[in-house]
Amino acid sequence: MAHYFTTPGDQGIGAKTSSVPLRLPYGPVEEVQLLTAPGVFSASRVDPGTSVLLRALPQPPARGTFLDIGCGYGPLTVALAGASPESTLWAIDVNDHALELCRRNTERLGMRGVRCARPEHVPDDVRFDFIVSNPAIRIGKPQLHAMLRHWLDRLVPGGKAYLVVQKHLGADSLQRWLSEQGWPTERYASQKGFRILCCTTARDDRPE
Repeated sequence: MAHYFTTPGDQGIGAKTSSVPLRLPYGPVEEVQLLTAPGVFSASRVDPGTSVLLRALPQPPARGTFLDIGCGYGPLTVALAGASPESTLWAIDVNDHALELCRRNTERLGMRGVRCARPEHVPDDVRFDFIVSNPAIRIGKPQLHAMLRHWLDRLVPGGKAYLVVQKHLGADSLQRWLSEQGWPTERYASQKGFRILCCTTARDDRPE
């Protein structure tokens, strides 16, 4: 199965799209249908980790600049953009097919504040009030840590990041590492073998 942190092959999405239901945790609309396709992470259903994160997330700020790291075809992006329509939300992924699907899903739903982009195309001066991610733990610790350092460094004062990680894939050790690096991190929730980690703004004295 292709993961959302792998670069896809040359084949396009074409007519291979299908749809999966997404239950929304906020607002008057309870469920939407999202386009998906082979070659993207969890194409046949919204994956369990993302579903757990959606159920546990607090109501996001009414406005601000948000980030979805590893957006896939857009379940977290759609939920946040629907809850905070006045926000600007950057949905990033290295899988171009996933970005195309995320873009199509948000456009179909009239979400004008979403920017779907590869990570390197996010302007350096953009800072974030709210970050969400179902991070790619299996890419390995060096790459995972580098990715988290890069984006968590861009939280605004008072900003928060919510990450969902399976317990058996090192959620507790990641929590300790984040706190040691200067992002105070608490276990916000636990469900079905997943931990929801809440990271707050990095301290100025964090390790280099």
